[in-house]
Amino acid sequence: MTTSRALISGAGIAGLSTAFWLARAGWDVTVVERFDAFRDGGQNLDIRGTAREVLSRMGLEEAVRSRGTTEEGTAILDGAGRAVARFPVEDADGPTAELEILRGDLARIILDALPDTVAVRYGDHVRAVHDDGTAVDVTFAAGATERYDVLIIAEGVRSRTRELVFGSAVTRRELGVNMAYGTIPRIDGDDRWWRWYSTEGGRQITLRPDGVGTVRATLAFLDSVRNLAELPLDQAREALRDTFHDAGWQAGRVVDGFSTSSDVYVDYLTQIVMPSWSAGRVVVTGDSAWCVTPLGGGGTSLAMVGGYVLAAYLTQDGPAFARYEQWMRPLVDDAQKLPPGTPALFYPRSAAGVRALRLGARIGSTGALRRLTSRIGHVARSAQPLPEMRQASPASRGDLRCESNPNSPH
Repeated sequence: MTTSRALISGAGIAGLSTAFWLARAGWDVTVVERFDAFRDGGQNLDIRGTAREVLSRMGLEEAVRSRGTTEEGTAILDGAGRAVARFPVEDADGPTAELEILRGDLARIILDALPDTVAVRYGDHVRAVHDDGTAVDVTFAAGATERYDVLIIAEGVRSRTRELVFGSAVTRRELGVNMAYGTIPRIDGDDRWWRWYSTEGGRQITLRPDGVGTVRATLAFLDSVRNLAELPLDQAREALRDTFHDAGWQAGRVVDGFSTSSDVYVDYLTQIVMPSWSAGRVVVTGDSAWCVTPLGGGGTSLAMVGGYVLAAYLTQDGPAFARYEQWMRPLVDDAQKLPPGTPALFYPRSAAGVRALRLGARIGSTGALRRLTSRIGHVARSAQPLPEMRQASPASRGDLRCESNPNSPH
């Protein structure tokens, strides 16, 4: 008997979380990552809902708390930069969650906690996949071909391996919002609040403390035609400068900061929708399977929960992929179901729309309505108990645990 082998493509939160649980259950796990080295940095993330239970079972809750961003709450600003509404960290599922951490810090914590048996390869990627029904032969860009019991794709919203396997079965639901992220220097007057500033033209600026002496900023605007993510970074920076030149508040500071920041990332918010998350012995998880975007929220939490649930069912007898999808679908569907009027409601083009947004925030931040608005943040929360994680059984590795879904592309 031999140990079950899994290849996980992608060393982000979803991939590392899945690797953690499969390796702990006794699987032989390899993680392959296209980038040449571990990626630090990234924006603020929160851990919500059932993901807190997963984090606790990993034994990493204290490590995450020790690397918190120090954020004290969320403030909605008026045209002069004054707070018209505040949502302090009182409810763990408010706009600012109780557990806030930088993406790179969370990924590093999980990476460092991986069992020593996990092999992580940087600077390589999947080039070809052949699934013969009993195993998956994977050819890498570096030239080697290796055989695995399952291939788990966790590469993110723009996954190339997902396209290789699933092709036209993937639907991209573009939301019409350009969002640029980056790190800028901290200055006098910066506090520990996540500050949201909206202005006419569907434009939004946010500033967040990061706990490491700098500020994480975003520039976002509504535009159903222009996709800045398709542009070279220098052209995207110029487009942002042109779009925000008269936006007011600290637009100039952020645009100037992005011109020299080394970690600027531009995205065109897109949900990923698939009729099935598996085909034969290949499965997708995290943003590769269901990207919910920041408008839906909870992407990190869903990635952590998905990694646990997928690994748990792979350690059990029976159709693991079908059970994983059945367990996760309700959470994903809920996160992708945006409030009516979104995103235009949160990116108003007119002065009247901006005033209405601020008024709604002010009303929503008071008294009993604060408890109501906090429920909006209850993402990645399931009433289902987490499935049991069992020690892997080598004798069962050839069964139909990965039986085909009738909606799969194969």
